[in-house]
Parts: sequence; C-alpha cells; structure tokens
Amino acid sequence: MDRLVKLGDFLRACRARINPEEVGIHPQGVRRRVRGLRREELARLAGVSVEYYTSLEQGRSLNASPVILDAIARAMRLGETERVHLFDLASPRCGKGRCDKLPAQRMHPETQLLLDTLERADVPAAVIGRGTDILAANLLFRALMVGFDTMSARQRNLARYVFLDGRARELHCDWDTVASEVTAVLRFSIGRHPEDAALIELTSELCRGSEDFRRIWDDHDYVHERVSGIVRFQHPVAGELALTYQALTLPTDAEQMLLVYTVEPGSPTAAALQLLVK
Repeated sequence: MDRLVKLGDFLRACRARINPEEVGIHPQGVRRRVRGLRREELARLAGVSVEYYTSLEQGRSLNASPVILDAIARAMRLGETERVHLFDLASPRCGKGRCDKLPAQRMHPETQLLLDTLERADVPAAVIGRGTDILAANLLFRALMVGFDTMSARQRNLARYVFLDGRARELHCDWDTVASEVTAVLRFSIGRHPEDAALIELTSELCRGSEDFRRIWDDHDYVHERVSGIVRFQHPVAGELALTYQALTLPTDAEQMLLVYTVEPGSPTAAALQLLVK
C-alpha cells in the first residue's frame, strides 16, 4: 500500500493511455515497444527533465512541487478528479503513523431529513461515505439493493457487496461496468487517505476474496469521485429496471455523497418500482 508505489502505477497508467499522435508526436515507421507515450515524451510535454519525471514514476521523489504536478496533469490531460488524485498521491495530507485510524463518519441531521424527503417521493437514495461505506439508506434503496436488510453494518459497503456478494452479480445487468466504477471511487478514497487502516483492510480483503477485484485494481485504468449514468437491474421482485443515477457530494461533508436513482415518469421502470413501494 506504499503511496509512492501507487503514484508510480498511476502515472504509468495515465501515460500509457495517451495516443502519441493526439499530442503531436508522429513516429516515423519506428516500432514502439510501449503503449502510449514514452517517459521522455511525457517529460518534454510537461516541461520537466526526464530524470525528474522518472524519479516520480520510480518512487524516488518524496516532495514533488505543485507547479510540476500541475504541469504533468496538464500534459496527461487529466480530469479534475484525476488531478486531485495525483496531488493526493504525491502530497498526502498526513504522514506515516499520524492517520492510522480516521474518525468514524457521521451524518448530519439535515442529510437524514433529505433522505426521508426523497423516500416520500419514492426516490431510492443512500449516503455513501469514505471507502464506499453505506452510511444510511432509505427504504426504497434498501428494497432495490437485494439482501440489504440481512447485512451487518460492516457488510453495508458497496465494494464488498459488488465483489463479495453473489447477489450483486445477479442484480446488476452490467456488473463489469459497476465493478469498475466502484473500484475507481475506492481508489480515490485510498489516494486521499493512504495510511487509513480501515481502507487498507478493505482493499486487502477484496484482493484476497475476488480475482475480479485484483484484475480491475491492477489495471489502474481510471479514477473518479463523482459519477452519473444509467444502471440496469434484474430485480427478483420488480423485474428489469433502468434507472439514472447521480452521486452528489454533500455540502456538510466533502467525503460523503448522496447516491440517488431517478426514473422517467410513466416509464416501465417507474411502474415496476411501485412493486417495491407496496
């Protein structure tokens, strides 16, 4: 879980996905042995020395300056969340031994009121905390997430559910996409808190228990914090469902997000959801 190893892995993954021709590099019939850009090409685009960039990838630089990190982020065309992740990996908020156990997250009363309001509107919603813990969920979300009410407090975690609970594979029609997105959110949390014992334990548990998690984790494909899109379920009670989801950062705590599922009024999914309301 060494942060410098994760920094090097992240930089290599981002460098590998850049098409040389898209950044003005046109190989003249030379067979390239690496995917994406070479180190020297990325360093030139960022305006830093090859030696310095190499030291970052190899975990030999402990104090990268914000100016250089910003130049590398621009050269790699990182999105805002990826840029934050890069800075987190290179300059963590706490030193070794000072963040071994972060305080438990708590919901603000107004957040619970928001959940209750969404429940009265028949909108499934949950509050997701650090490391994809499900801090709270309204009744319709609980009905949608098969098996939720039989889970212990520890099991109520999106990553554990997706990778270690067989019911998740049966529920999610696009399980591979869901698994990649959950891994990306988890990676962001760990980049922000590399010394957190609970996150280290969770990642180790998933690596031991799921070959799929190990494969996706090792890909270092992408990272994000805020997500939106379409999710499809094959629910044992409501049948086939297609919902729009949004994960919105809560103003009361930047490390909590409200996960909300919405549907088109009058759609087959809206009618099917009524089976879960009754």
